[in-house]
Amino acid sequence: MSETPTFPPTSEPSNSGPTGADRPRVTLERDGHVLLIGLDRPEKRNAADAAMLQQLALAYGELDRDPELRVGVVFAHGDHFTAGLDLADIAPRIGPEGLSVVPEGGIHPWGMDGVRVRKPVVLAVQGTCLTLGIELALASDIVVAASDTVFAQLEVARAILPFGGATTRFARTAGWGNAMRWMLTGDRFDAAEAHRMGLVQEVVEPGEQLARARELAWLIAAQAPLAVQATLANARLAVREGEAAAEAALPRELVRLVQTEDSRIGMQAFLSRTEPQFVGR
Repeated sequence: MSETPTFPPTSEPSNSGPTGADRPRVTLERDGHVLLIGLDRPEKRNAADAAMLQQLALAYGELDRDPELRVGVVFAHGDHFTAGLDLADIAPRIGPEGLSVVPEGGIHPWGMDGVRVRKPVVLAVQGTCLTLGIELALASDIVVAASDTVFAQLEVARAILPFGGATTRFARTAGWGNAMRWMLTGDRFDAAEAHRMGLVQEVVEPGEQLARARELAWLIAAQAPLAVQATLANARLAVREGEAAAEAALPRELVRLVQTEDSRIGMQAFLSRTEPQFVGR
């Protein structure tokens, strides 16, 4: 098995090092138990080419595998979250089976192959957030948007259809009429409308979206990680297979969690009125 490549940790785009096609499209930075994943192609408004899609999938794989990582925060360098797909690069790569974006060691960021990252993902968006950006929001767990964010699901204007989850998730999140209003027209909508529909959970002043997303990630990372992951998994099971399947899984999950070291740590912290320091075991 080949070793999973990593990308240079950085919080700001750098003018040094590789440029153009050779420059990494995704940055990674560890912040304790939080992995900051940054889309880094600002000169193209973070339009996603094949390299960005593959590197993002590898970042999700790293988040999933590393036991020290508990939460992911996805954000974008520059003024815009994403202008959507770089169709000039992507269109020739669409074969009879669609588009393959997951290299060995990666996890599909949009979960379209049935495999989801097991840890929560908080998304911070700003500026332009088109097509796959909306679908990444729909595949994430909490979304923070700058108030100046402009959204559009405009695939129908490009003679294609959304293929990153909007057709299955948008209506579930926003309601049928709301989803069809925006998917079938390709019209743009603002952060207030995204918040009204439930696509976005918090709207903040421009420039504050990443800081707020990190705050939420730290809050999640401070909780018992196995319990967080079990909660997320059971909620997803209810969505995918129905409430009965999720309810049937609850007793064994509860028994499993009660037997963990974190359960003992949590009980001791409750009795001593101290803050628990969970270890993920």
